[in-house]
Amino acid sequence: MKRTILHILTGLALMVVLCHCAGINALLKSGQPDQIYAKALEYYERGKWSRASTLFEGVHHYYVGTSREDTITFYNARCKFKNHDFDTASVLLDEFRRRFGRSAFIEDAEGMYALCFYQMSPGPSRDQTTTSKAIIAINEFISRYPESENVESFREMNVELTERLHEKSYLNAYTYYKIGRYKSAIVALRNALRTYPESKRREEIMFLIVDSSYRLASNSIADKQTDRYLAMLDSYLSFREEFPESKHMKAVEKMAAQARDYLDRNKAEEEPAGEQAQ
Repeated sequence: MKRTILHILTGLALMVVLCHCAGINALLKSGQPDQIYAKALEYYERGKWSRASTLFEGVHHYYVGTSREDTITFYNARCKFKNHDFDTASVLLDEFRRRFGRSAFIEDAEGMYALCFYQMSPGPSRDQTTTSKAIIAINEFISRYPESENVESFREMNVELTERLHEKSYLNAYTYYKIGRYKSAIVALRNALRTYPESKRREEIMFLIVDSSYRLASNSIADKQTDRYLAMLDSYLSFREEFPESKHMKAVEKMAAQARDYLDRNKAEEEPAGEQAQ
C-alpha cells in the first residue's frame, strides 16, 4: 500500500514538472517578450531559480541594448548562483561587471562574483588556484566598496582563504619531508615561511627545517656533513630564539648536541693532520 502511494506521488510530481516544462516551452515559443519577462520575474521572486533562469536566457535577446538588459543579465547570474552553479555564475557576473559598470546592480554583482570563487575554493590538499582568485576578487570588492555592509564578512573570508593557502604551502613542504626528500623539504619549508610569515604553522615549519637539516646532514657523505651540520645549527638557533618554550625544544636540543659532537670530533681528527703539515 505504501509503495503504491509512493508511486502515485512520484507520478504526480513528474506530471507537475512536465507541465511546468511544457508551459515554459510554450511561453518561450509565444514570441511575447513582455509575458516571458513577467513570468521569469514571478519565478525569480518565488525562488524557482532553474525556471526563472530558463526564461531569462530565452528572453534576453529581445532586450539587448535596452534598459532591461542589465537586469535580465544580473538576475540570470543570480539564479545560477542560487542554484549553486558557481562556475557559470562567475562567468556571467564577470561579463556583467565588464559591460554594465554603471548598473544599479554593480556592487551586488561584484560581491557575488567574489562569493562564487569563495564557494568554489577547495580544501588545502587540492590545487589552490581558485582560492587565489577568490582572494583577489574579495580584496577588489573591499577596495571598491569600503562602506559596504558586507565588508566585514569579506574580511573574514579573506582570512579564512589566506589560512588555506598557508596550509597548502605547509602540506606541500611536509610531503617532501614525509618521503625523506630532506633537501627539497628544506627549500619548500623556507619558501612557505618566506611567503607566509604569519602562518599558524610557523613553529611547526621552523621545527621541520631543523629536523630536515639534521636528517640531511646525518645521511650525507662525509665531505658535505660539516657544512650541513653548521647550517642545521643556524636553523636550531633561530628556532630556539623564537620559540624557547616550544614542545619541540627537547628534540632540537638533542639534535644540536649530536651535531656539535660530530663537529668537535671532526675538528679533533683534522687538527693532527694540520699540525703535521706545518
